[in-house]
Amino acid sequence: MQKNNPIGLFDSGIGGTTIWREVKQLMPYEDTIFIGDQLNAPYGIKSKDEIVQLSLKNVEYLINQNCKLIIVACNTATTNAVAEIRSMFTIPIIGIEPAIKPATSLTKTSTIGILATKGTITSDFFASKIKLYPNIKIIEQIGYNLVNLIESGKTNTEEMRMLLKEYLYPMVEQGMDTLVLGCTHYPYLKPLIQDIIGEDILIIDSGKAVAKHTQKVLEQHNLLTDKTTDGYSKFYTNIEPTILQSFLADPHIAEYKDF
Repeated sequence: MQKNNPIGLFDSGIGGTTIWREVKQLMPYEDTIFIGDQLNAPYGIKSKDEIVQLSLKNVEYLINQNCKLIIVACNTATTNAVAEIRSMFTIPIIGIEPAIKPATSLTKTSTIGILATKGTITSDFFASKIKLYPNIKIIEQIGYNLVNLIESGKTNTEEMRMLLKEYLYPMVEQGMDTLVLGCTHYPYLKPLIQDIIGEDILIIDSGKAVAKHTQKVLEQHNLLTDKTTDGYSKFYTNIEPTILQSFLADPHIAEYKDF
């Protein structure tokens, strides 16, 4: 494996760009390839077998692009498929899991909330993580339709606000003081969520921790790039790229690819 090969990232849609942004901020010299499987989004309502097959397809595509490491930039794909992915491929695979551990150390009321997809919350992987914290009250909330709205470009709409209020108000009423965003799409909703739940409730996600872990794994495998100029970033989607492009700043370009 060549150290100047790109880092690959995949998600069911545009959410994984929140992870890409943290990775690129920490390691600007690394080349990156991001693929958003928007044709099959959202993953959160699919069966485990479907999620595994879609995830393997995405990994194979990134390996064919000569990626040296792959980040599963999707909570649902991680909780349902990361074990299967690691069993089939030898390159380093980084998963994303909800930031439950840091939330349990930050809460002052011993009450945290987790907003995530059905695919994440109903997974065995997620259940095993919850059991590690018997003394913490963990309020689970499935974010039905949130990903669909984000993928439709409806992030800052009244429809989104009403849906978030429906999900978040009961969590606040139960004493939540820390909210975990358990889907890589949800950081795009952070300003709206903070406005709804108030400034006193802490919101955390996995982005920075994943970037730091990725850097550590690259270092362990002697795969950190030795370039000293900014690396390229490529963004591919398997539908018309307008929505993905709307989440990218210049000079980044979203392109259509059949994968």
